[in-house]
Amino acid sequence: MIDTESDAPEPDAAESDSIGSEIDDESTIEGESTVKGDESKVEDQPRGKKSERRQLSVSLRSVVLTAVIVAVVGAIATLAWLYVGALHKLDVETRQSEGKAHAEKVALDYAVEAAAMNFQDMDGWKVRLVKGTSPELKEKLTKAAQQMEQILVPLQWNSTARPLAAKVRSVNGGIYVVDSFVSVQTKTMQAPEPLQSTATYSVTIDSSKDWQITDVGGVGDALGK
Repeated sequence: MIDTESDAPEPDAAESDSIGSEIDDESTIEGESTVKGDESKVEDQPRGKKSERRQLSVSLRSVVLTAVIVAVVGAIATLAWLYVGALHKLDVETRQSEGKAHAEKVALDYAVEAAAMNFQDMDGWKVRLVKGTSPELKEKLTKAAQQMEQILVPLQWNSTARPLAAKVRSVNGGIYVVDSFVSVQTKTMQAPEPLQSTATYSVTIDSSKDWQITDVGGVGDALGK
């Protein structure tokens, strides 16, 4: 019989040592790799938390910035609305004030022309009496002037007038009612010395019809009636 155990070659001591060292080296490399991998995982955990904190910080800043922008835009919009409203109110008040001033001027100018009469120039007075009036009022005043002429000429009426004041009494839909006050000095054949009096005219003006005078009261006051 052949003895197999005795025939098998025994490993050389040097080769055994070499193989053992290789196994140890591989184990060492694998161990180091494992340790390094674990260390990288450990190091990655704080970095992930830092990233989350940064994202949270950025998100909070974005929210705050958005809120500030919205607040600023809202404030600007409110100020703009108030400014536009104030301008509109000022514009309305300005137009109302200008309208009243114009109506008062029209009424006072008319009152002065109506109160100044000279029996030697009745035609000129008749023209001034209907100047700036509506067609309906013009017809009415023309008839009244013809009747007054029959009184003024025989008395040799001569009167001069100067404006005192005018005040808007009411405004309704662009129609102004103005009280005008005129100082009148009158001479007649019966009273050659000037007589001082104050004539009051109520003048109605329609601004929608190019500021035409649509009614007049108080023309007879210039005659002392």
